[in-house]
Amino acid sequence: MSRPITLKLPPLSLYIHIPWCVQKCPYCDFNSHGQKGQVLPESEYVSHLLDDLAEDAKLVGDRAIHSIFIGGGTPSLFSAQAIHTLLDGVKKRVNLLADAEITMEANPGTVESQRFADYVKAGITRISIGVQSFQPEKLTALGRIHDESQALKAAELAKSIGLNSFNLDLMHGLPKQSLEDAMFDLNTAITQQPPHLSWYQLTIEPNTQFHSKPPRLPEDELLWDIQEQGDELLRQAGFEQYEISAYSQAGQQCQHNLNYWRFGDYLGIGCGAHGKITLANENHIIRTVKVKHPKGYMDLTRRYTSDKKVVSEQDLPFEFFMNRFRLLEPCPKSDYSNFTGIPLDNATKQNLETAITRGLLVESRNEWQVTALGRRYLNTLLEMMV
Repeated sequence: MSRPITLKLPPLSLYIHIPWCVQKCPYCDFNSHGQKGQVLPESEYVSHLLDDLAEDAKLVGDRAIHSIFIGGGTPSLFSAQAIHTLLDGVKKRVNLLADAEITMEANPGTVESQRFADYVKAGITRISIGVQSFQPEKLTALGRIHDESQALKAAELAKSIGLNSFNLDLMHGLPKQSLEDAMFDLNTAITQQPPHLSWYQLTIEPNTQFHSKPPRLPEDELLWDIQEQGDELLRQAGFEQYEISAYSQAGQQCQHNLNYWRFGDYLGIGCGAHGKITLANENHIIRTVKVKHPKGYMDLTRRYTSDKKVVSEQDLPFEFFMNRFRLLEPCPKSDYSNFTGIPLDNATKQNLETAITRGLLVESRNEWQVTALGRRYLNTLLEMMV
């Protein structure tokens, strides 16, 4: 495989990881660490985040940052003052657009009205609330620390404090969940009038409590019924699906996540954060990974980056399509070469033709489009891109 094509720079985002949470949920495979009663080292960690960013900023120069996502863990365990210091420091180290979308994750059990309002004053424009379910027994099974009333209160607060947008995170396919249970949760979420709703199926991931002691989950036929009826319910409520597990009202798509799925670039700072950066002058793409554990990350004798590597030409086709085919919007064929720097080789062309023949994709002169069948069997489609 040759690379005669000069890479084009895609939009650039920033991901910031805050790793602490009150307790580890049994389904969670993210890099998170239980608080265990300790006083969180807010000031120290923010200082390290900004030093980490200063190092990464050397890779991107004056490229504009279009969006920021503060994830975790539970970022809302940090005070509004810490978030203000963090965002103020970000603005001094990178070229952050004035209208950049700035999202922070929050759990309903860790929010108060004044704290939410203070996050907005600190610069947060969008909050993603981890509801997961509105039913007590389901919340208990998922290890969540909040109850239904706290979830409803958090949504009400999000509507009242001047945010540009907010998201509710909701799961389906939960232990012992019926179709009626799933639709109750979805209806309750819709009633809160969120501009954006992430609605995704619970999966059992390695290195989680659920993996070592798997709960009994709904059968595939029930899961499909939940997906079909839930999708119809969301459409009737004015939501448009734009990604495999994301729905929004008109104009309320998450710009940060869109950049991921469009194979955009992103700096990743904080414990275990991943980054993807296009180095156009060197004509290759690198991926970075930061030190995973907070103690190691804040050890001044070590560097923040634990791994940095060039994405091989052999891996680029799968990496591009793995992201791009999660979106329901058509994929411009020109994006492939522009953002990977390689032409379509014969093997990739054959993979695409096979997917088209099997009804998972359709194509026009300038675009590929995932079909409804392709969305249902997305893993099969992606496996064909290897």
